[in-house]
Amino acid sequence: MITMIRRMPVSAMIGLTVVIIMVAGAILAPVISPYGMADIVGGVWDPWSHKDLLGTDNLGRDLLSRMIWGGRITIFVAAAATLLSFSIGVTLGFIAAVTRGWTEQILSRAVDLVMAVPTLIFALVVLSVLPSAVYVLILVIALLDATRVFRVSRSIAADIVVMDYVEAARLRGEKIGWIMLREILPNAISPLLAEISLRFVFAVLFLSTLSFLGLGIQPPTPDWGGMVKDNKDGIVFGVSAALIPGAAIAALSISVNLVADWILNHTTSLRGGRDAV
Repeated sequence: MITMIRRMPVSAMIGLTVVIIMVAGAILAPVISPYGMADIVGGVWDPWSHKDLLGTDNLGRDLLSRMIWGGRITIFVAAAATLLSFSIGVTLGFIAAVTRGWTEQILSRAVDLVMAVPTLIFALVVLSVLPSAVYVLILVIALLDATRVFRVSRSIAADIVVMDYVEAARLRGEKIGWIMLREILPNAISPLLAEISLRFVFAVLFLSTLSFLGLGIQPPTPDWGGMVKDNKDGIVFGVSAALIPGAAIAALSISVNLVADWILNHTTSLRGGRDAV
């Protein structure tokens, strides 16, 4: 493990460092946050100082504390939505590829129906009639994201199920679950790793978009998208309070992709080496 990390390219090392710092900050938010997430500690958009390292926001709350707590909410919701979307999408995608026939047709047409509606419009309509809660956000983002995961996983699995070792498993009388877990999943890890990073980044950006539009995380609970919305008027006056959470969203998205690209290249090279042997 240590040798593998030492061989990481500089870009992946930087990305991993940023991700670790953000995740650690999210986990340790109650400990390292200077103030509570909604504590008013100064005036409106006070500049940076030794007391408030990033200044204050539009209501006089400490921006650094809000950034730490907002990162906790943003990362948790995006990670939970991504895990749920992959659990649903990969399972259904593999089932469709293995069973074929009417099962594949029904699942594929249902996914096409959901994807026919623009994602943002679909989410806005659903969230406007459902209660404003974190679990609702996670469920909506996960279900919308699962359609993309389904198509990718079904395509990957469709190429694998025609292999001889899968046919041999069928002839041995192995059940669908065994084939999915023991034959298809191990050979689909590399492309799925790349896809899970894209889906996580999508979840972060989508959550931030919903919060910016007022249908995401509800105040006073902070998240980075909502913080951009709250402080956007300060840009006119040269206040950077809206740019800081925007930069955090961009940094997290880029860093996750840098690490995922390195993992994909590393696992692909390892698989190629094993195949060659």
